Amino acid sequence: MTTNRDLPRELNRALRNSLALVLAGGRGSRLKELTNHQSKPAIPFAAKFRIVDFPLSNCVNSGIRRIAVLTQYKAHSLIQHVQRAWGFLRGEMNEFVELWPAQQQMSDRWYQGTADACYQNLGIIQQHDPDYVLVLAGDHVYKQDYAAMLGEHLERDADVTVACVEVPRDQATQFGVVEVDEHDRITGFLEKPADPPAIPDRPDRAFASMGIYVFNAQFLVQQLQRDAEDPESSHDFGKDMIPYLVGKASLYAHRFSKSAVNRREDQEPYWRDVGTLDAYWAANLDLTSVVPDLDLYDHDWPVWTYQRQLPAAKFVFDDEQRRGMAVDSVLSAGCVVSGGVVRRSLMFSNVRVNSYTVVEDSVLLSNSDVGRHARLHKTIVDENVQIPEGLVVGEDPEADARRFRRTENGVVLITQEMIDALGT
Repeated sequence: MTTNRDLPRELNRALRNSLALVLAGGRGSRLKELTNHQSKPAIPFAAKFRIVDFPLSNCVNSGIRRIAVLTQYKAHSLIQHVQRAWGFLRGEMNEFVELWPAQQQMSDRWYQGTADACYQNLGIIQQHDPDYVLVLAGDHVYKQDYAAMLGEHLERDADVTVACVEVPRDQATQFGVVEVDEHDRITGFLEKPADPPAIPDRPDRAFASMGIYVFNAQFLVQQLQRDAEDPESSHDFGKDMIPYLVGKASLYAHRFSKSAVNRREDQEPYWRDVGTLDAYWAANLDLTSVVPDLDLYDHDWPVWTYQRQLPAAKFVFDDEQRRGMAVDSVLSAGCVVSGGVVRRSLMFSNVRVNSYTVVEDSVLLSNSDVGRHARLHKTIVDENVQIPEGLVVGEDPEADARRFRRTENGVVLITQEMIDALGT
């Protein structure tokens, strides 16, 4: 076991010899039409980023500079974004962000699960010869210092470490739940249990798996090969591999609270699965609050992305009935608010809000245009949507449900195909 005295030196070496695999091939079907043309990790978030930017930024900020992004479902926009945003690492210094598209290298099938995605790239993993492999979900929003998690993995001399976030027990039924002993050694792994086991020192809370793992590389190779030969396996880390290893390997839970970045004393560590329209809308709208749960203004832990060269946001007209203004809102570059009112909303780049319009509690993606006299409340407007003049959304639930996609919580998704179907 590594001693405390040796740990800083050992950790620096481990970071240099780690390979991060960002699993970014999933569709995210619960986001409905937002993922008709691109995968969930490529979905825009927070006015200028994409979801995949968060795990990638965590890697770079943590000191992990060997990263692979595994793609599959409708990957063009994701590949294009990664190429444009993440080409600044120096290959001659053995730093890289590589794109690994699904290539059917091991069989004639596409990826069957998260473990199978890694297994089908086993040859490439072995070519890089890492000592440790981080397996990261590419579709969650969070800020985490992976170095802290890797350091704990070394200190415990673990085979596998699973990152876990604390959730109330009554909400843990929607997650893969990790059961641990008093030393955080994993003793059970349950998928959406009716009665989630409690954390030993917090009886009202349970550990939910974040889909983030640290493996000793040789151990991972062995387990991927074993799992691939198991006809009963669905070849998924959470459903198959981790449960199989309980009691057979040195398997530990890592408390996210120990590695979460920008956590205030009074705040739960920030981790969001923005996998539904309601969750996506709420996470974006939270950024318009005075003190958002997610701190994007920390210069010590920046979130990196590709930025188009656009002019600054602009607000024009100051007449009593035609005032271009935005209050409690976040606007990206290229936006023009021309005589309309924007309240508690988030606008991505190149959005135009025209005269006499009212936009409230809404998320407007890039290149959308809101026509005159329109009123939008509690909406998500997809990219490149032209909102007709006078359209009213968010005031008549039945009309909204007939014309657009309305969630149980009243969030309305608007796409250009839905607008075209109106025949206006």
